[in-house]
Amino acid sequence: MKIRIAQFGLGPIGVECVRLAAEKSWAELVGGVDIDPQKIGRPLGDIAGIALPETARVHGSFEELLRVARPDVVLHTAVSRFSQVVPHLEPIVRAGISVVSSCEELLFPQLKNAAAAKMFDELCRKHNARVLGTGVNPGFVMDTLGICLTGVCRAVEKIEITRVVNASLRRLPLQKKIGSGLTPDEFRALFLQGKMGHVGLVESLALVAHGLGWQIGQITETCEPVIASHDIQTKFLTVLKGLTCGIHHRAEASVDAKSITLDLQMYLDAENPCDAVKIVADPPVDFVIRGGVHGDRATVAVLINAVPLLLKAQPGLRLMTDLPVLRAS
Repeated sequence: MKIRIAQFGLGPIGVECVRLAAEKSWAELVGGVDIDPQKIGRPLGDIAGIALPETARVHGSFEELLRVARPDVVLHTAVSRFSQVVPHLEPIVRAGISVVSSCEELLFPQLKNAAAAKMFDELCRKHNARVLGTGVNPGFVMDTLGICLTGVCRAVEKIEITRVVNASLRRLPLQKKIGSGLTPDEFRALFLQGKMGHVGLVESLALVAHGLGWQIGQITETCEPVIASHDIQTKFLTVLKGLTCGIHHRAEASVDAKSITLDLQMYLDAENPCDAVKIVADPPVDFVIRGGVHGDRATVAVLINAVPLLLKAQPGLRLMTDLPVLRAS
């Protein structure tokens, strides 16, 4: 029997989720949810530019969708903060429907929202629903991958994970999110307000620590703008020399003699993009993906590939470390 899927959020990532899910023999798309009046009421296939049954349409709320179709799982690609995602997901969970979300803080909400995460976990268990926060970053390259690579180690002392991303090749919302075109001072002010930069780096670090059973202390986090050394033109925007063209974001924590360091460099025209995991251990591991993993395409793949595994998990607010090793489905 096919897994019935609804898509919540029809921005660039959500639309690509629809397209990839439509390619899977095990999936059946039953509808979508979005707040855009120009999308509400239209066939989901028209929004995604693919052939889907006319009955799979876009609704203004999950409650409206549920009146005409009951999915087994909802793919959620709408917000980044845990406090924002809970109102979206509560009606879905109360209906006993599971969710795979790209919400960054949902990767490890226990870090900043322990009490609320516990209550939400209890709600999921009560209604036999499963909720997972994941993606490529956070969700895989700077957390789950590193945990997996420690599987060949007898003992681990340090983990250093580095991601360098050429943001010129990414979607417009991400280029804006990393501050492209702002003055450095504007970027710093907006970052302090939580309105700029990458969300989820500290959650990635917390997931790594959790996966290793390390009780880390305080996480130190810094984020500085990367300044354009020349005028930059992308498909979407122009950034003049001297303005912000991206971020250099770091998070560090330690316990006893052990430490975890995550270093994210995401900026326009970045040279030598890569994803790297260095583990000081017995034996040591020095792992590099040359060119790096393409964030947008991989995020969609992770969300889709997680669906069959999540539905086999126990009800509750689940972590990537609760699931079997992710694989193409």
